[in-house]
Amino acid sequence: MAQVPQTFFDALAVRTWCGLALGALGRAREEIDAINVYPVADGDTGTNLYLTLESAATAVEAVFAGYETGSAEPSLADAVHAMAHGALIGARGNSGTILAQLLRGMAQVLSQGGGASHIDGSGLRLALRRAADSAREAVAHPVEGTVLTVASAAAEAAEGAEGDCAAVARAAYEGARAALAATPGQLEVLGRAGVVDAGGRGLVAVLGALVEAFTGEAVREAVRENPRAPGTVSEGHARAAAVSDPWAHARVGAVSDAGPCADAAGTDGPAYEVIYLLEADDTAVHRLRERLDVLGDSLVVVGGDGLWNVHVHVDDAGAAVEAGVEAGRPYRIRITHFGLGDVHAGRARAPRERVQRAVVAVVPGEGLAGLYAEAGATTVLARPGEPPASGELVQALRRAHAREVVLLPNDAELRHTAAAAAEQARSEGIRVALIPTRSAVQGIAVLAVHESGRRFDEDVVQMTSAAGATRYAEVVVAEAQSWTTAGICQAGDVLGLIDGDVAVIGPDVTVTATAVLDRMLQAGGELVTLVVGDEAPGAVAEHLEARVRESYLAVDTVVYRGGRQGALLLIGVE
Repeated sequence: MAQVPQTFFDALAVRTWCGLALGALGRAREEIDAINVYPVADGDTGTNLYLTLESAATAVEAVFAGYETGSAEPSLADAVHAMAHGALIGARGNSGTILAQLLRGMAQVLSQGGGASHIDGSGLRLALRRAADSAREAVAHPVEGTVLTVASAAAEAAEGAEGDCAAVARAAYEGARAALAATPGQLEVLGRAGVVDAGGRGLVAVLGALVEAFTGEAVREAVRENPRAPGTVSEGHARAAAVSDPWAHARVGAVSDAGPCADAAGTDGPAYEVIYLLEADDTAVHRLRERLDVLGDSLVVVGGDGLWNVHVHVDDAGAAVEAGVEAGRPYRIRITHFGLGDVHAGRARAPRERVQRAVVAVVPGEGLAGLYAEAGATTVLARPGEPPASGELVQALRRAHAREVVLLPNDAELRHTAAAAAEQARSEGIRVALIPTRSAVQGIAVLAVHESGRRFDEDVVQMTSAAGATRYAEVVVAEAQSWTTAGICQAGDVLGLIDGDVAVIGPDVTVTATAVLDRMLQAGGELVTLVVGDEAPGAVAEHLEARVRESYLAVDTVVYRGGRQGALLLIGVE
């Protein structure tokens, strides 16, 4: 898609940049993963950067979608705030967390004009400097030869540039490229492996997309234009060429005796990566930094205004989470074991054998995530208003580490996203069956009949039949006056939706839920599943259980706690 050149930075430029950067990281993801040796040789830097940027781009698209019905357009502040927030909540790994802080630093400057529609080259220079400084401040112990060095070099080059945003962006990109080429000489582990810093390589791709957003012309990616194919030159010549060609280091790793991921830091390190979002005030986060710095390494804490993304490598994952609980409210907690081999010490990890079959499911709350996990499913948590992107689903399909995977989106709005993720996983050799579940209660029914010992096709048929035989409903509170299939509702009314359509408008949760349940059971049923959210009245489940016992003989009821799941109540009838 051709881009229209422009000389200033406005909301449309933010949108264009995010889209181009996502495409650039998508093309470079596998290459960046392959050269990932620092701080841990876990081969996921490219993937983490992609998922972080995808979250940022999705948030920006949501802002533009909100203006589609009117004549107004989002302001620059609207767009950059969305970009920064999306990156923060979607940040993955050490590299993604730092990228989120880089974008946040830029947003702090770009939004200073309040309702200003755009900024010029001087504003972009300041934004790039703030990005580099804020990222460095977020890392407990900055190391040279990493993405921090590349970001600082980009900012310095931008400060020396004159002209419009295009000129500043190009100077930043060229400065970053030069700094990236020098990283093997700054960080011993990179020099030994014969690669450039993976995070820095990702940042160069993002800055290249920024140049394209302003000029309409793609930057030169040397790895794709260099006529030398891997293996056609000697290792010595390849290493020499890499000094002037940053991307050539990716090829050097392929001819190295040990391989690019065979040597990391040279000393033993922590066994777990712990990441979580945290709602907490600044004072509590300051204490948290001090405690986590004692517990482990690779500590990065980014964010502000009450919401933070915490990343650390530790041996005691529980202590890292407990520190977050003491500081505020941690959620979206992800704990990753680095593997049987010690990647810090450079010993190759023993490959984990694939299981035959697995289930991957999107769930709306922490309570259901635990329930699904107990049933053996790999879960993706979808918080209210924050649906997972396709990249996150692809990552979960890979994480299941199975030859055959059943994917349960559990939301009608996710069908296209899930289909795209399934197609990507299939291209990587994973056999994926997408069952179009539209609610988490359908997913519960599916898991109940899942048998990994059956042939895959037979198992999928049984699971699909269970989903189709389960009617679903949810009880929510109307946010504004609107027309519905059951009439006009007012803000604050309680809505009962059956199979996705509003069927009942009521004055309170218990009355509405009872009316919904009665309508569903009029068509018959043997089992009622209730998933109660944190904000639902405490007695609603007991009331509905009593209703079923008294009025519907031979119908059983099971109740689960869903946590913060968006809907007050989910109801399933089988």
